[in-house]
Amino acid sequence: MGNDGGSIPTRRELVKSSAAALSTTQVKEIQTEQQEHYWSTCALSHESLRHPVVSDALGTLYNKDAVLDYLLDVGKGGREVEKGELEKRGEAFKDRLRGLRDVVEVRFQTEGAGGSQRWTCPITGKGLGPGTRAVYLVPCGHAFGESVFKEMPGDFCLLCNEPYIAEDIVPILPTSQTDKDRLEQRIAVLKTQGLTHSLKRAPGAGKKRKKAATVEEPLKTTQTESEKPESNIKNADTASLTAKVLAEQEERNKQRKLGANDNVKSLFSNKNGMDEKHLDFMTRGFSIPANAKR
Repeated sequence: MGNDGGSIPTRRELVKSSAAALSTTQVKEIQTEQQEHYWSTCALSHESLRHPVVSDALGTLYNKDAVLDYLLDVGKGGREVEKGELEKRGEAFKDRLRGLRDVVEVRFQTEGAGGSQRWTCPITGKGLGPGTRAVYLVPCGHAFGESVFKEMPGDFCLLCNEPYIAEDIVPILPTSQTDKDRLEQRIAVLKTQGLTHSLKRAPGAGKKRKKAATVEEPLKTTQTESEKPESNIKNADTASLTAKVLAEQEERNKQRKLGANDNVKSLFSNKNGMDEKHLDFMTRGFSIPANAKR
């Protein structure tokens, strides 16, 4: 290099080799680290999870106060958060967190105190956290181990007796693609039904029905007003005059329907004042004066 008598580098020394594919063990270690992080840290504020904890439709855990700050665009000190900072904090959650109806408070059963406090399943007593498959029910929010619903299937929550369906069993921080696809499908179904993750009516979902109802109500009122009898008129003179005008109009309509038009009547003969001797086959149906010459 540089014509100073040094060695000339080869292509193998200049071109970097591609990164080796991760092994199965390395992939599991990365997933375990991610699970430990998200089971203990709010995905929105990146602070430690503390009661009350809420979850969205994809099973992600948040601090409820962090969700409120995000929705209200207000920081801890009461100042407004800048737009860039807000997008940096919640760009991935803007379509999942539109209001408190999009989250459900997860009711964990805790054991211990202080730093040794942990979440456990109220039925099996096993811990809920990284490396375990935990779920919660919508809308009550009670958290259990997934094995509980496999061994004890039912339609009511085991703690509060709240009814639920199989689609409302939401896995917490799912890792398998099957669970993620199922949650995405559930979101699409709820959207078509006008519901949110908490099974509450989505804002604006009932506007079309209200608009249709408001259109039908004036039609009904106009129909009822047109069908009201004339006896609703309080003044007697006005009522009698109105009845007389309506009667004359009805009689006029009858005469118009029954009576023929003058132009049509002129096409036919009138026997009054005519002599049948002057009528023949050619002139039948026409009026010929009696004194007309033939």
